[in-house]
Amino acid sequence: MTEQHLPPDAPLIPMPALTPAALRSAVAQIAPARLPEFGEHLDRAAEQAAAQSTITPLHAFLQYWGEFVAVQRFPRRAARLRELEAAADSATDPDTLARLVAEIQQILAEAHREVAA
Repeated sequence: MTEQHLPPDAPLIPMPALTPAALRSAVAQIAPARLPEFGEHLDRAAEQAAAQSTITPLHAFLQYWGEFVAVQRFPRRAARLRELEAAADSATDPDTLARLVAEIQQILAEAHREVAA
């Protein structure tokens, strides 16, 4: 059996449904080291939803992890976001920082649109 080679800009996985189970499966495939954080965040969201009698914390959880998966399923996009975040952390020039933040926002907005679609 040969390894499947994807085009450089192809997603590693399809965009999953915005459900805890589908997102958990996606995170397990593309960022397994983040599974403990996923589980802890889901537990906190469920506890907050129960305490506040609202689904808002669960919706925020699904949105956050949906956007995380939307970014991470494209290796180039994920790598670029990491590069930009690292550069922003050490940027001292306001113009450079503004340019970096603008590109970060562009990547996150694209992920947000994918989740909303």
